Amino acid sequence: MEPDKQRLGVALCGSFCTFSQVLPQIKGLCERYDVIPIVSEAVYATDTRFGKARDHIRALEEMTGRPVLHTIAETEPIGPKKMLDALLVAPCTGNTLAKIAAGIADTSVTLAVKAHLRNERPVILAPSTNDALAAAAKNIGALLARRHFYVVPFGQDEPRGKPRSAVADMRRIPQAVAAALRGEQLQPVLIGAE
Repeated sequence: MEPDKQRLGVALCGSFCTFSQVLPQIKGLCERYDVIPIVSEAVYATDTRFGKARDHIRALEEMTGRPVLHTIAETEPIGPKKMLDALLVAPCTGNTLAKIAAGIADTSVTLAVKAHLRNERPVILAPSTNDALAAAAKNIGALLARRHFYVVPFGQDEPRGKPRSAVADMRRIPQAVAAALRGEQLQPVLIGAE
């Protein structure tokens, strides 16, 4: 790690369809931050039509120059060792949003969030869920009202075909991270459908 670089945890959850948008942003973040990659157990082990798990892991490890953390045991020290200045969860699924909002820490990613929050440092969430404007809406709202939580601006991704679905604009990840490190929420939070 270069001494002047802040340490950014980047956690991926299983919204596999957004990986093609998220991975280039992570590569760009590596130029500015010392990036520590984290993936959910599902991401670590699941092959989908959007790619093989081992290929995603290899890409993350090559970009960051670090092994991917993917178990509860590996992410638990994030808090006690003060490993991160900020933690980005991108994409952040509806399932993960619900667990974080309810204080449940039973996956590598949710425990990373809980461990990191003990140091009162920023967590940036990039929602990607088909029920953002349904069941997940209350969780997004609850997290926006809590200290140390920030979101990457998001909006409906397919209003006619999936009227309750919303996805973060992954291109805004760098600006959202920088704003959160200053203690600010990047605005506007809600963006128009594309």
